[in-house]
Amino acid sequence: MSGQNMPGQSDDLWREKLSPERYHVLRQKGTEPAWSGELLHVDSPGVFHCAGCGSVLFSSDDKFDSGSGWPSFTRALSGEAVSTHPDTSLGMVRTEITCAACGGHLGHVFPDGPAPTGQRYCVNSLSLSFAPGTSSPSEPGTTT
Repeated sequence: MSGQNMPGQSDDLWREKLSPERYHVLRQKGTEPAWSGELLHVDSPGVFHCAGCGSVLFSSDDKFDSGSGWPSFTRALSGEAVSTHPDTSLGMVRTEITCAACGGHLGHVFPDGPAPTGQRYCVNSLSLSFAPGTSSPSEPGTTT
């Protein structure tokens, strides 16, 4: 489901659940400073979850060093995990990516990534949590 809040989840509940920094990124479409994210250099096998709702979003198999200062992926784990939206803020045209389950802001996707997709999902570390282990869950896009 796409949207600003999960059913029954008020803005006050999001503020209680998330740190102020995560709230700013996930709920207010903020951006962490480049090179500051905890997950930028994580290269271990595992999956990346939405820090807001726990949905599985990305695999370490698809992570690469884009040189941008944010964790970057060539694709989401499934077509249903991430939603895209036009973003014309800051005087430019970009494609915003959000968690399809809770609507949390993740970052942006750009058409300048490596093969096989040519896409660069540029994601704020604060919008993610990392679960080490297998990088290909049996049911991509599910919450754990």
